[in-house]
Parts: sequence; C-alpha cells; structure tokens
Amino acid sequence: LLNVRREASSEELKAAYRRLCMLYHPDKHRDPELKSQAERLFNLVHQAYEVLSDPQTRAIYDIYGKRGLEMEGWEVVERRRTPAEIREEFERLQREREERRLQQRTNPKGTISVGIDATDLFDRYEEEYEDVSGSGFPQIEINKMHISQSIEAPLTATDTAILSGSLSTQNGNGGGSINFALRRVTSAKGWGELEFGAGDLQGPLFGLKLFRNLTPRCFVTTNCALQFSSRGIRPGLTTVLARNLDKNTVGYLQWRWGIQSAMNTSIVRDTKTSHFTVALQLGIPHSFALISYQHKFQDDDQTRVKGSLKAGFFGTVVEYGAERKISRHSVLGAAVSVGVPQGVSLKVKLNRASQTYFFPIHLTDQLLPSAVFYATVGPLVVYFALHRLVIKPYLRAQKEKELEKQRESTATDILQKKQEAEAAVRLMQESVRRIIEAEESRMGLIIVNAWYGKFVNDKSRKSEKVKVIDVTVPLQCLVKDSKLILTEASKAGLPGFYDPCVGEEKSLKVLYQFRGVLHQVMALDNEALRIPKQSHRIDTDG
Repeated sequence: LLNVRREASSEELKAAYRRLCMLYHPDKHRDPELKSQAERLFNLVHQAYEVLSDPQTRAIYDIYGKRGLEMEGWEVVERRRTPAEIREEFERLQREREERRLQQRTNPKGTISVGIDATDLFDRYEEEYEDVSGSGFPQIEINKMHISQSIEAPLTATDTAILSGSLSTQNGNGGGSINFALRRVTSAKGWGELEFGAGDLQGPLFGLKLFRNLTPRCFVTTNCALQFSSRGIRPGLTTVLARNLDKNTVGYLQWRWGIQSAMNTSIVRDTKTSHFTVALQLGIPHSFALISYQHKFQDDDQTRVKGSLKAGFFGTVVEYGAERKISRHSVLGAAVSVGVPQGVSLKVKLNRASQTYFFPIHLTDQLLPSAVFYATVGPLVVYFALHRLVIKPYLRAQKEKELEKQRESTATDILQKKQEAEAAVRLMQESVRRIIEAEESRMGLIIVNAWYGKFVNDKSRKSEKVKVIDVTVPLQCLVKDSKLILTEASKAGLPGFYDPCVGEEKSLKVLYQFRGVLHQVMALDNEALRIPKQSHRIDTDG
C-alpha cells in the first residue's frame, strides 16, 4: 500500500506515509461522500504505517506476511526482541498449534505393485500350440502382486505410532504381514524406533532402529532385527554412516550383517538440475557396481530423464527412462530395463500424493531389438496421445473450476477493494492534475495510458478474455521528480489498484511520455519497475 521496498529506512517510510496522508486526509475534501471514502483510505494507510514503523511487527510482516500478524499469541511477546528471536517465537507458536491438531492427523502411505508377464508378445512357442483354439492371440498374464499400506498416528509432539501391513502373491502363492512401530524423537539430534511384526511367511519380528546426528555434517543410522522362524532365530544388523562432503554431495558407508551380508559405499550428488549416484557393493550373494545420472529440467512439469548402468555377479543391466508431473499431485514415469540374463522389461510408475502404483511388465528373456524399440516408443506415443486428448483438457477444466471457486470465495473482498480503488482514483484527481502541470512544465514524465491485469498476446490463446483495468491516474499520482518507482511486490495492493482477475497471471502495461518522446513497457505483476528508461523508448524511425 505504501509502495516502499522491503529494506526501506524509517525516513523512506515517513516520506511515503506523509505523501499518502496528504492525498487522503479527510479535511481536504468537502463532499460528504468523498470525505467518507478518504477517511477509510486514510485509516488503511495509517494501519500500514503502524505495522511497518514498529520493529517487532515489521519483522513479523517481513517474514510471514499478513498471516503472521494474525497469529494468536503475539500479544505476550516482549517488545525488545530481535527479528531472529521473533522468528523463533513464531515457530514456537506454530508448534503449539500443531500439537493441538495432532490427534486429527495421519500420514497414509501405500504401494500397489502389479507384475505383468508379456513375454508371449515376443517369445512365442508357435509350433507347440498350432492346433490349440485361441492360440493366435498372445497371452498376457498377471503373475505377481504386492500391496502395502501404512499410517502414522502422532501421540504427542515427540511420539508417533506407525501401523503397516502388506500382502503379496506370486504364481498362485502368497502371504502377508503386519507391523507396528513406535518412534520417539529423543532430541534435536536423534530419534529411536521400536518395531514388532508378524506374518504367515515369516515368523515374529523384533527390531530397533536408531538415528543420531554425530556432527552438523555427519549422521549414523543403526537397524537391529531378530527374525523368528521354524529354523530358529535369524539376527540382522545394518549400520549406515553418512557425511556431507559439500552442500550438494553426501557419502554413505553401509555394513549389513546377517541375511545377505554386504558392505556398500556410495556417493550421491543432488543439485537443482541433476542427481548423480555411484555405488560399489561387496556381499553375499550380490556384488555389483552402479552408476546412475538424472537430469532435472527446469520446466513447469518438472520433467526428469535418467539412465543407469549396473554390473555384478548377477549380470549387467542398463536402465533408462523419464518421469513428468501430470497434475498438481501426480507424477507419471516409465523406465526400460535391458539386461543379461534378465532380458527386457518396461516399468511404469504413477505417484499420486502419497500413493504409488507400480507396473513392471516383463517383455522378453532375450535381448531382442524389437522389444527394446516397442518398450521405448510405445509409452511415449501413449503418453503424448493421453496428454493431448485427456490430461490437458482435464487439467484446463480443473483450473477453471478452481478459479471459479476462488472468484466466488473472494467476490465480496474484491468488490470492496474495487470500491476502495475507485474511491482512491476520485480522491487523486486534483493531485494528479497538479503533478501533470508540473511535469509538463519541465518536459518530464507523463503517463499517457496504463493498464493492469491479464493480457493475451499469444495467438493460440486468442479465445481467452482480456481482463484489465485502467490505472493511468494511480500511476501518475506515484510520479515524483519525473520518476516512477514500483517495488518488487504485487501491484494489486497499490493505491487505486485492485485484482481484476483473481488467481491468474497479471502484468502492467505503461505508455508514457518523457522529454516529448513516447515510451512503452510491460512488467510482470511482482516485477520491480523503474521509469523512465532509454530501453523503453519507442522507435519511430520506420
């Protein structure tokens, strides 16, 4: 509202406050309606100045915005606290609110995996089934399935109960298990977890897991387990030591004793644009070396492509694939696995919120180029067809529905903001007239036209409706000494502005005259703007 930068000094705040007070002071207006409107806007300016002129409330607003000021409990905070202390106090108050809501929370997670045997598509024994009815069609079968689910129930701020279960079946044989775990956060540096389990394939299980930060850059995890079975007690111990090698790289050392004993070392580097892993394991029965790389594209769909090479006593496997966000809560991925002696497989995975659906499709036991080709091209063709014909129209309809709900829920507030903006423009008229006279006398900055809202320049979106408001007067009112400076914040909060298209991307388009020459600029809603500038000049040579 005051149009000051976040780092504004007290003098800058006072100057902006005085300017708006002069503009909106009720005593300057004789008309009863204008006087009433001026009084309301004057009070809003005064409230904004009170928040920003107080070091404590300003620190809260800078960090958490308006919602921070509405947080319960601030009235007990000492006035002399620093911004860092205020941040800690805010987080403490948030924790208290979370504790009151603990009993209403769970964190469900689940996985459904369906294994499909499609080897009949490429490895057919035609000579053995020539006389069998229906043998002309490939037989595709579901040969295994796995379902697991877990929920977390917070008991206190430090204790959490976890209940999980799973069911598995493969080629007609199956079983299940159920596990109960109790986790306690012992300090800011560590936690411990006790686990009890039972199943029809395995006997009772007792486990203990410990996590501890040894230093700010190093932590250790230990998992001990006792598996009871008809063959006796089978103990197991897994220890992982990890260290941050730099800001984006972590090194791991793992030692596993008991069932499938092994030693493993790996280095994982994760940055904004890539994820790289190299690992080496020596163990019984599996020893292998692994290298994998994932590239993260910086697009709205969070597209990622990946590839890996794994070689060991079991053979060699090359895997490549991609994943992409298809909606707000869903990520779809596919990978092709080519190996000796495993053959060729296609793995399709869908993550929907905290649920994972996994479909490994085994295509052939041999290295057939045709299987590799169809496993690679087939998912791409299906994805692009679904994306164009189903996903994109669905997301567009969902977005429109959400925008409509948002418009309805904010309709009253937007109407009030619109009335305030219109009132502000009426109150600005006299000031704007004086500013224009002063600027014209020195060939200064004159706002010819200004619009704020949604512009449609793309021909592919020409069916969309343009939603803009005229903000020529409010912008001219902000001109001082032939300069206009807008801070890096949404312009909907400026005096005389309001949001004409809630939830949609907005821009500000300005046509202005400086030293008798026309200039034009378009800025995004949250983009800082300074005019005049030489780069805004309109070339009239042609």
